[in-house]
Amino acid sequence: MSANESIGRPYENDRHADAIVIGGGPAGVAAALELKEHGVARVTIVEREPVLGGAPRHCAHSPFGMREFGRIYFGPAYARRLQQQARDAGIDIRTGHSVVELGRDGTLLVTSARGVERLKARRIVLATGAREKTRSARLLPGDRPVGIVTTGALQSYVAFHGLMPFRRPLIIGSELVSYSALLTCLTHGARPAAMIEPETHPLTRAFFRWFPRLAGVPFLCNAQLTDIRGRGRVEEADVRLSDGRTMTVQCDGVLLSGQFTPEAALLNASPVDVAVGSGGPMVDQDGRMVNPIFFAGGNVLRAVETGGWAFREGRRVGAAVANDLVREPCHSRAVHVSFPEPIKLVVPTMVRQLGLDQATFRDFQLRFARRARGRLSLHLDGREVWSKSGLWLPERRVLVPIPRAAIKAGAIVFNFVETS
Repeated sequence: MSANESIGRPYENDRHADAIVIGGGPAGVAAALELKEHGVARVTIVEREPVLGGAPRHCAHSPFGMREFGRIYFGPAYARRLQQQARDAGIDIRTGHSVVELGRDGTLLVTSARGVERLKARRIVLATGAREKTRSARLLPGDRPVGIVTTGALQSYVAFHGLMPFRRPLIIGSELVSYSALLTCLTHGARPAAMIEPETHPLTRAFFRWFPRLAGVPFLCNAQLTDIRGRGRVEEADVRLSDGRTMTVQCDGVLLSGQFTPEAALLNASPVDVAVGSGGPMVDQDGRMVNPIFFAGGNVLRAVETGGWAFREGRRVGAAVANDLVREPCHSRAVHVSFPEPIKLVVPTMVRQLGLDQATFRDFQLRFARRARGRLSLHLDGREVWSKSGLWLPERRVLVPIPRAAIKAGAIVFNFVETS
């Protein structure tokens, strides 16, 4: 019997599986597909929405799927392709199911229209994705009228209900999703009054920065929303400009974009170690969490990457889980990665004494919390092994190769020396 043939085991009933994937977006579906391709017999996806596909379901634009499927899809078509792939692979798909608690032994407390039940697996993969910060999380001042929504809510209104909640919104943010929000407005009969970014510079690469002005939408950086007013619905908003003046924007809505955070409510309700900075789960170079029967991948680790990035990472996590199922859970010593401000997060957050050749993560992925110029360096047991100087921008992916010596190090530390 081959290793792959030995992965599956007989189970008492349909509440048990070899692996359960929580989340049916690109990362979750990709992990499940990879598990099946490695011969894992019983793979289940648990998804709270009525269908698979994740955030792309309501992204009515392209490009999606070029590297995964060799063609370009609009978001909803890409989501349907993910669901069809999962069905064709024989994955047990349980939509309309919400996991409310993670048990240390791999038992999940799940709610659905059937009521409350417990599902159990030998390995659990967390792929719950990320969400944009709401108004309350951003501590925005002002009245509480109708018309203040996130990009995800806007695109859901448009895709699933054919509704545009405003005609002249004020867009807050300049991340990649902010331009998606702008495109959604322009293609569905709304023309934003303005687009503002609280930081001193746009958060996307230069290629995207021309889009608002080309569309005739004023774009202001170093501009802070200070008040929202409206009776019943939004009527106007005050914006403090870089020179201290206040500009009043006549608008019928406020569109909050970006500032993603991992969808980690499940982690906060369960005995799971959460990473400093990201708010997502702590993982090693294989995507394995502190409790080694749990793995994680995709945007739950560090909001936010593209659907294609999440899909590819999900594949690698699925392969790591499949390889892990042929042995007992790994309890090798883990060394946590430490870092100072203004570094926001590092993934993976720890390194175990395992190999790197087949690892899910070949690089440390860093994000900065703010714009900073200086020298970034990596140290193993006090010895510098990598460094680079430059201008580091917020919400930009920074990749640092994981040295082979890291799996034997007693201390893994990133340092940053800021210069003027």
